[in-house]
Amino acid sequence: MPAVRYVALSVLVVWIGGMVTLGLLVAPSTFQILQETDPATGRVLAGQVFGEILRRFHLLSYLCGGILFVSLFVMKFVGPPPSGFVVRSAIVAAMLAVALYSGLPVSRELEAIQSQVAGPVSNLPASDLRRQRFDDLHRRSTMLMTINLGLGLVLLGWYARE
Repeated sequence: MPAVRYVALSVLVVWIGGMVTLGLLVAPSTFQILQETDPATGRVLAGQVFGEILRRFHLLSYLCGGILFVSLFVMKFVGPPPSGFVVRSAIVAAMLAVALYSGLPVSRELEAIQSQVAGPVSNLPASDLRRQRFDDLHRRSTMLMTINLGLGLVLLGWYARE
C-alpha cells in the first residue's frame, strides 16, 4: 500500500508543481522575453507558445487526476481505506472537472478568438466584443487554475498529516 500512496502523492505534487511553475515562472517569463525581443509580434508569439504549453499541461493534468483518482480507490479497496475517502475523492473529481472545463471549452474559445485577430487581442479596442470575451475567458482560466491549486494544496495537506 505504501507504493500506491507514493504514486498518488507523486502525481499530486507534479500537478501542483506544474500549476505553480506555469503561473509564476513560465507565463510571465515567456511574455516578458518575447515582447521585449519583438514588440510588434512578440505578444502573439508568446500567446502561441504559452497556449501550447498550457495545452500539454492540461493533458498532464488529466493523467495526474486519473492516476490520483484510481490510486484512492485502490487504497480503499485493497488496503485500509484512506481517511476522508469520500471527501478526497470528491476533491479529485472536482479538480479533474475543473481541468477538463479549462482545457477544453475555455481554451478552445480562447484559441478561436486569437485566430480571428491579426495581432494581439490586447490591441483591439476595449469596446470590441472579442477582446471583452477573451479577457473574461482569460480571467476564468486563471481563476480555474487557482481553484485547482487550492484544492490540490488541501489534498497535499491531508497527505502530510498522515
